[in-house]
Amino acid sequence: MRTAFIEELCDLAAQEERIWLLCGDLGYSVLERFRDRFPNRYINVGVAEQNMTGMAAGLAMCGKIVFTYSIANFPVLRCLEQIRNDVCYHRANVKIVAVGGGLAYGAQGYTHHGVEDLAVMRVLPEMTVIAPGDPIETRLATRAIVHHEGPCYLRLGKAGEPTVHPAEPHFEIGKAIKLREGNCVTLISIGGMLATVVKAAECLAEDGIQARVLSMHTLAPLDRDAVLAAAAETGGIITVEEHGVGGLASAVAEVLAAEGCTVPFRALHLPRKPASHAGSQEALRGAHGLSVEGIMDKVKAILS
Repeated sequence: MRTAFIEELCDLAAQEERIWLLCGDLGYSVLERFRDRFPNRYINVGVAEQNMTGMAAGLAMCGKIVFTYSIANFPVLRCLEQIRNDVCYHRANVKIVAVGGGLAYGAQGYTHHGVEDLAVMRVLPEMTVIAPGDPIETRLATRAIVHHEGPCYLRLGKAGEPTVHPAEPHFEIGKAIKLREGNCVTLISIGGMLATVVKAAECLAEDGIQARVLSMHTLAPLDRDAVLAAAAETGGIITVEEHGVGGLASAVAEVLAAEGCTVPFRALHLPRKPASHAGSQEALRGAHGLSVEGIMDKVKAILS
């Protein structure tokens, strides 16, 4: 995903001279292509994410479109007050990019696990929150937030994520992408879980269970219409996210509760308790049921 992001950003920056990129002394082997092409619009701020956010807000208020980039929690939790007060309060045109969302940096331990970011960012005023599901969605999301006026949060994986979409889909901020039709149950995915969710749906189809699959790439604003259609047209809803409490599951549950929907609803996400050990992303996902088998078990339980 990060490669798709920087390639698309370079293409956009060649057309739009207002685009700037700030990083917190990270992104080596990734960001050099932007630095080399646009040296006057690239700043390595150093290990000073709070300053990076304040600088981004100032540049944005001078008419620039400013991207900040760092790993997992560093551009979010370390500088939350600056995001809230400098960026959101002024509706500054700052795009915060977090690479390694979820458990992508699982081997580095809990300090590098980005598992609260969606919950935090979705409650901030004026903030648009996007977590694309594959490299194609990443390119489309990068393009979309450049043209979107105001603060945005772009949550990416790391590298090597599979391409899920066979062709470029229509992408619109706040509108889910339907990858599979189905009326037995709806699987709603956000971020890097998309490939696993699609695989689970394919396996369920072999058992005669037709699952609708939605890529809910935008968490804020959420696609309420897609959620309500799933509630009315399928036998249950299951959300799947590589994140803790307060993210996609909570957002979908809020819609269902507000509309009085009584559809069966279950959530697959990480627990509130911090991970007590490090490991590969795949191993940590599997330990919490974020696997093809875990999704299939949850679907069969909701339909039984």
